[in-house]
Amino acid sequence: MAFWDNLFPGRAAQFDSGSAASNAIDLTKRRPTVSLTKQGAATGNLRVNLSWRMRTSDIEGRSRQSGRLLRNPALFFKPEVVQAHTQGVVNVDLDLGCLYELTDGSKGVVQPLGGFLGDLNEAPYVRLSGDDRFGGSSGETIFVNLDHRDEIKRLLFFVYIYDQTPAFDRTHAKVTLYPSNGPRIEVELDERAPQARSCAVFSMENVKGELTVRREVRFVYGFQAELDRLYGWGLQWGRGYKTKA
Repeated sequence: MAFWDNLFPGRAAQFDSGSAASNAIDLTKRRPTVSLTKQGAATGNLRVNLSWRMRTSDIEGRSRQSGRLLRNPALFFKPEVVQAHTQGVVNVDLDLGCLYELTDGSKGVVQPLGGFLGDLNEAPYVRLSGDDRFGGSSGETIFVNLDHRDEIKRLLFFVYIYDQTPAFDRTHAKVTLYPSNGPRIEVELDERAPQARSCAVFSMENVKGELTVRREVRFVYGFQAELDRLYGWGLQWGRGYKTKA
């Protein structure tokens, strides 16, 4: 997209795209949807990846002070105030999950909690690769077999904090979709909700044969049961626990 395209709203693309080098589509509030079918990406395995890293008070502090340094360069030589350990370090275990509803009416969830890992070649055609508890570079990944798209009615991908301090506002979290064809699709969890424990990130619906991805980024203060209620899944939920790492 040329620089001058941004000066004329009428020439804006249907969605916000990254640079040519990044080859990515950013779903935002202003441009929340993209059609996988129209992108020619409604076949093969769709890879959905959650990655995150913790914010640090040092990095955030330098970012906030950049404007002051420009106005007063002498501040550059002034030692920074270091935050206490309890304020600067927060343990967070973000999990990626997916609520599914198939065209035959069957419903369920794929998530690390409870070991509901799903299946890629059999219903629900959604499979979780594993559970990343430490925010590693690979994160967590769910695969969707879009060769069975006609059997999928809708999916809701969500992220939740497992049994830890609510700290979405202390993480840089991003969910990235890697279709079998075309650019990747990115959804940033960039809205600050300090007390939230779960977030509906994006939905995917099959409407008359067209697969459409929609940005949700809807934070809630409960867990899966609250997301279920908001999106009308109708599943039965109970408290679950992980084994110790």
